[in-house]
Amino acid sequence: MNRDLTSLIQPDRGQDARDIHLIDPKGYDAWFAAQPPRHRAAIAAQRLTPTGYANAILPGDGPEQWSVVSVVANVDNLSPWCLAKLAETLPEGIYRLAGRDPGPALLGWLLGQYRFDRYRRDDKAAGPRVLLTGDPARVDEAVRIARATFKVRDLVNTPASDMGPADLEAEAQALGKAHGGSITVTKGPDLERGYPMIHTVGRAAARGREPRLIELEWGNPAHPRIAIVGKGVCFDSGGLDIKPSAAMRLMKKDMGGAAHALALAELVMASRLPVRLHLLVAAVENSVSGDSFRPGDVLATRKGLTVENTNTDAEGRLILGDALTRAVEGAPELILDFATLTGAARVALGPDLPAMFANDDALADALLDAGKTVSDPMWRLPLWDGYDEMLKSDIADLVNAADGPFAGSITAALFLRRFVPAEIAWAHFDTFSWRPAAKPGRAKGGDAQGLRASWAMLKGRYGAERRP
Repeated sequence: MNRDLTSLIQPDRGQDARDIHLIDPKGYDAWFAAQPPRHRAAIAAQRLTPTGYANAILPGDGPEQWSVVSVVANVDNLSPWCLAKLAETLPEGIYRLAGRDPGPALLGWLLGQYRFDRYRRDDKAAGPRVLLTGDPARVDEAVRIARATFKVRDLVNTPASDMGPADLEAEAQALGKAHGGSITVTKGPDLERGYPMIHTVGRAAARGREPRLIELEWGNPAHPRIAIVGKGVCFDSGGLDIKPSAAMRLMKKDMGGAAHALALAELVMASRLPVRLHLLVAAVENSVSGDSFRPGDVLATRKGLTVENTNTDAEGRLILGDALTRAVEGAPELILDFATLTGAARVALGPDLPAMFANDDALADALLDAGKTVSDPMWRLPLWDGYDEMLKSDIADLVNAADGPFAGSITAALFLRRFVPAEIAWAHFDTFSWRPAAKPGRAKGGDAQGLRASWAMLKGRYGAERRP
């Protein structure tokens, strides 16, 4: 997606544009009764009903003087998504909302024009739809968030053949170069010695797709230190506990946590948030070969704990354990991690709601409130102490996956908690990073879930952006 997003939203200087009239169900009858006969006839012909996202073309005095009417849930409280369907379906051109500014709907207008066209030939996508706004101060933030969301979508949608550990490293390198961050990549013997779980999970991968820990440091060391950690399993076969083909079909998206971490880091740096950022991406491919790690193996960890591997398909928590240990060594005051970690979270919450776990109630509340404010919902699940016993091992300090079907997302989060001291505020997102069906502004395929809420929380916690 190479479109210049800044061209899709422009300041309203009175230029020629087609009007978009917004109505809601409660005001529909009165609005319809006040329309001229030609509008009522056109509405009847197009079978417009007062339901969400319904829209119709209203004829004007001449063939090129038409306008648009669109139904929204509440004209007095626009959602980010209320214009997204129009952005997907209207003809190329310039538009303005009649009598009002779009406000938060700017974001949906941008996201509605996303297309993943890297592998398409002669893709005849519609030309740009441009929206005018009388509130240009909102534009930069909407564009930044849209770019970050597009980054998540593009990275997740890219197949594993073109999105391996080296490709995630290249994404981090590009971010560091663009914003003045410094990159450290640990792989080979140094990874085996320093991050044994990351090495073990990824050691079966083919040459050129070796495991690595990617770190980016940015910002003034005097500012509060935060860490953002992402699970970057670029393809998950399940290892020797191999997945069935149906479960493996979407495993290109198992680096969705890394995509979120990279996108959130970009928001932090592009907005010059006054923090000292530490980004960590554990990048591996969980492959099958003669060098695959085995069920029953006991793994060393960077923290010094030993882990009995009970399931090679529970590899994400292993690589995150070493990455979280490294993050803790920098003594951050806050850690956020993102991971496509468990099917249990999807069974519990479905595809739309990421599960959020936190060891700090104030942080959890801030994330939940931010999610409501920016229409990026999540659901907090408990770090239930009583389930810690499910991680007991007969021969090691703990197992990576509990026996039985119960509380799979919770026990995975409890495993991660072993690597984060209680005095550091920490939140863990178990996210699907995928939309199995399209919604306005949210195309089928890879998507960001919890990204905008996390960004809103960080802005609220650390203050407004700084200018250079």
